Amino acid sequence: MTSLQLAHISKSFSGTKALKDINLEMDAGKIFGLLGPNGAGKTTLIRIITNIIAADTGIILFDGKQVDYLHPLQFGYMPEERGLYKKMKVGEQLVYLAQLKGMSKAKAKSLIIAWLERFEIKNWWNKKVIELSKGMQQKIQFISTVVHQPKLIILDEPFSGLDPINSDLIKNEIFRLKENGATIIFSTHRMEQVEEICEDIALINKGEILLKGSVNALKQQFRQNEFELTFKGSVDFSQNGNINVITQSEDYCKVNLNEGFTAADFLGSLLNKQIEIKSFNECLPSIHDLFVAQVGDDDLKHHNSTNA
Repeated sequence: MTSLQLAHISKSFSGTKALKDINLEMDAGKIFGLLGPNGAGKTTLIRIITNIIAADTGIILFDGKQVDYLHPLQFGYMPEERGLYKKMKVGEQLVYLAQLKGMSKAKAKSLIIAWLERFEIKNWWNKKVIELSKGMQQKIQFISTVVHQPKLIILDEPFSGLDPINSDLIKNEIFRLKENGATIIFSTHRMEQVEEICEDIALINKGEILLKGSVNALKQQFRQNEFELTFKGSVDFSQNGNINVITQSEDYCKVNLNEGFTAADFLGSLLNKQIEIKSFNECLPSIHDLFVAQVGDDDLKHHNSTNA
């Protein structure tokens, strides 16, 4: 079921088009990756979705109704630039932020205590935010984003500053929120995290959508007929004109097969060879590969350097 629908969204600043006729649909209970280099228009789009700024043209529907000033109460937004009050105590701050989303003080306190217990940080209630490490502040920011049980959750670089253990902790909570029916928009420049977490993605560059769809479908769409094989024995794969060797070592090879020459044909050509096949896999393009192919390697290098 479609949860969030964006139709013909455009936005300009001082004559420069930040977004150009954006059309997207996001399903309830799914994690949607919003990707693109710096300046692509991601933040502008998120601000329009959350009603922080208005689009010049277009319409946004959430659960079939046009988004208005009340909808942000159902949304949870964790921006890349965090917004905690450094000198305020953790518990006091979380209760205050939950009340801004329409929760009663009693309910907010009950849910916050449950979250702090889940993260095993209940003793942080009276600590000031400034006393916590960046990673610990990140956990408090995450709680503040989801404590009011939003139906739409937008996470911009949620793993920034977290060690592997706490990254897994937050990741598991994201999956749990998804299973409970929340629609989650996940924005990051870490492509390996996109592969691990997202089901659908949209790649934006210069205000336009270059790619959109399920991760698996896009990988299949841009497959290059490349395969890798581990084996025991001796064989020269380059003797077959339908096989283009990308790399080969004593017990491994990666090849590209000519169009019309299938994986079955490749394996069949090895039947009379004196080798033992250990493994055989197709090499589908990664999200990183798709990003580079669509946006360009120079833009990606700039994107990574400015986010390092």
